[in-house]
Amino acid sequence: MNKFNIGIDLGGTKIESVVLDLNSKILFRQRILTESNKGADHVLNRIQDLYLQALKSIQDEEHTLGIGTPGSLSKSTGLLRNSTIACQNGLPLHSLIEEKLNHSCTIENDANCFALAESYLGAGKNYSLVFGVIMGTGCGGGFIHNGKLRTGPQRLAGEWGHSVINPNGPECFCGKRGCVSTYISGTGLEEMIYNNLNVKISAEYFLNKPTYNNNEKIILHKFYEYYGLSLANIINTIDPDVIILGGGLSNHQNLYTKGLEMVYKNIFCENPDTPILKNILGDSSGVIGAAIIGKNDIS
Repeated sequence: MNKFNIGIDLGGTKIESVVLDLNSKILFRQRILTESNKGADHVLNRIQDLYLQALKSIQDEEHTLGIGTPGSLSKSTGLLRNSTIACQNGLPLHSLIEEKLNHSCTIENDANCFALAESYLGAGKNYSLVFGVIMGTGCGGGFIHNGKLRTGPQRLAGEWGHSVINPNGPECFCGKRGCVSTYISGTGLEEMIYNNLNVKISAEYFLNKPTYNNNEKIILHKFYEYYGLSLANIINTIDPDVIILGGGLSNHQNLYTKGLEMVYKNIFCENPDTPILKNILGDSSGVIGAAIIGKNDIS
């Protein structure tokens, strides 16, 4: 039996590695910059550097390896698609990493890694059906049932960020209009602010302003409205035991009060009570989930 689980989380700005023991205790952890502007080969070298240091920390002992990445591997071609690390899109990432590291690995979407980590060790560990939501640069998700990751035959399970909630809405990078991501992701909210106020500010800053003028209040209300519709659609479809929020926007406390009211308003039942909780593991969830994914027995 492998005594250790190594996880590597690829991100647009940083790459992180972690080593877990059999009890999921963190033995080693390190972050470095992704430097994706230097190209795909450079990013692969950065991954290799992190992996070798993690390997050294366990003295080359047997281990599993899991990789979390934005985007996903195409079922038909095996090539990476929809990644925010643009230089890796269209590449056979799985085979490239295995060849570079000389070790087999499991690759999974970063939102699925988040959901799995929170289900095992975070806010969802006492629930059977967990839906994990990422509200960051984009919107992603994943769901875990009885400790097992559900990806689906087309590997689409959890891709709620590209559910259309307004077919006449703004164009999404996926080619459709009015996707969830165009309204309640960081990027979507920032574009809504700019289009209406002609001001460029971060979504996190906007959501945490102490006061709002009337025009800002209209945008904020619209954000809560679409948040309510988006999460209510999840609950109306799969009725999870809990929804756990992650990503930069999950730190906005009103999502769990005013936002929760907007969600419950759109649920198709009397007295809805689905808990919507903030993550516990923070930005460690992705890399911890990648390490757990590498066990190969959770999907």
